[in-house]
Amino acid sequence: MMAVQHEATTSQLVAESPARWRLDPFGAMRVPGVVFASERLLAALGDDHSLAQVANVATLPGIVSASYAMPDMHLGYGFPIGGVAATAVDAGGVVSPGGVGFDISCGVRLLASPFEAEAVRRRLGQLMDVLAAAVPSGAGPGGVHRPASEQELEQILLEGAQVPVAQGHGDQRDLDRCEDAGRLADADPDQVGARARERGRGQIGSLGSGNHFLEVQVVEEVLDPPVAEVFGLHRDQVCVMIHTGSRGLGHQVCSDHVRGMRAAMNSHGIEVPDEQLACVPVTSQEGRRYLGALAAAANFARANRQWLADAARAGFARVLGRGDLPLVYDVSHNLAKLETHEVDGHDVRLCVHRKGATRAFPPGAEELPEDLRAVGQPVLLPGSMGTSSYVLVGAAPGDAFASCAHGAGRTMSRHAAKRTGHGGGRLRDDLAAAGIEVRARSLRDLPEEAPSAYKDVEEVVEVCERAGLARRVARLRPIGVVKG
Repeated sequence: MMAVQHEATTSQLVAESPARWRLDPFGAMRVPGVVFASERLLAALGDDHSLAQVANVATLPGIVSASYAMPDMHLGYGFPIGGVAATAVDAGGVVSPGGVGFDISCGVRLLASPFEAEAVRRRLGQLMDVLAAAVPSGAGPGGVHRPASEQELEQILLEGAQVPVAQGHGDQRDLDRCEDAGRLADADPDQVGARARERGRGQIGSLGSGNHFLEVQVVEEVLDPPVAEVFGLHRDQVCVMIHTGSRGLGHQVCSDHVRGMRAAMNSHGIEVPDEQLACVPVTSQEGRRYLGALAAAANFARANRQWLADAARAGFARVLGRGDLPLVYDVSHNLAKLETHEVDGHDVRLCVHRKGATRAFPPGAEELPEDLRAVGQPVLLPGSMGTSSYVLVGAAPGDAFASCAHGAGRTMSRHAAKRTGHGGGRLRDDLAAAGIEVRARSLRDLPEEAPSAYKDVEEVVEVCERAGLARRVARLRPIGVVKG
């Protein structure tokens, strides 16, 4: 069932602080909208209608507190990318695949190397050639691992990163420093259809295309030395950042369950202002099926990043003689998770949707590994190709259900970026002149990811810090990029 869509403009926003803006409820909104942004970031929204999506999300049954948008917000499917919303599970709260996105459990993994920048710079070209050959990329099939049987694929959907680690492609630290220890519980592979399995079977250990990447980076600045030391980071250290998700399997899971939810909404008496917000109660049969499939796809994504990390370590060992690159952290930014948070003075069981937003738990959170609990959760926030990325840490008390931005955020669509007239060869040469080696499967598509297509990551990070979402720990600059 469809209700009237909400139109919203930045003129309706009320400044609560220089980094926090409120959209008061109107129409069918059940809660206000809250946007974390600066005036300049708000102006950059233009007419992309993401603020209207913030208002639409605020109409979801069972939503609590607010419909949030991070400073990297831009137009998405149903939810804005950078959207965070939580619904009360035991009060008719819904789950919406639009609040997760098609690339379920897309996330970022950061590896710290034993090498200083100068040692790697001398052999950077060779290293990037080896990494580009070792790390499959592009939209189609081709991964570093293909399950030997349907049973192994089933095991991956159930156990995530624990499968490659058990096969010798990693160690216990990889699990300890991965969100959910590399495995999201309650996965139900039976809810992952045959087409999704077929698409995923040949893509385990692959980057994909679009904004996914493997970057070789250098820690250019340490902003919080005590926390950086706990994370295992220091100035001039070379690191590897990997950004990818559940590939075709997750995309198909989303498509299949959106279709089912659209058919089921009438029976639950649910109206939404946008069919892309298709949803059902968390406790309904359809809701439980989707969450089971989502957990399975998330486990696929964690296994995917684990096999890619293993390939990156092998590349470093081949070129530089050492492949001991310990995991700093691995965190997803496209998930819906059942969590308990305080709402109006009471602990409430919530279904927290984070779409293009990452968890950012503060110090003391029980969900964190013991060696990180005292300082808080690492937050990995990549910039655009050619600009800095940041490591932050969750700040107390946190906001938006302990969430933070997931990246710089686009200012123009991929098609618009390609229409700017900057060819892939020219972009590659410009980046090379800036000291960044780029290896891309398709030069034609490279301009889609040009730095000019993204917001200023420095301003996005500053807003996150000023809003109390997270605190800066280290700034990393890229010296090598592998793109699909």
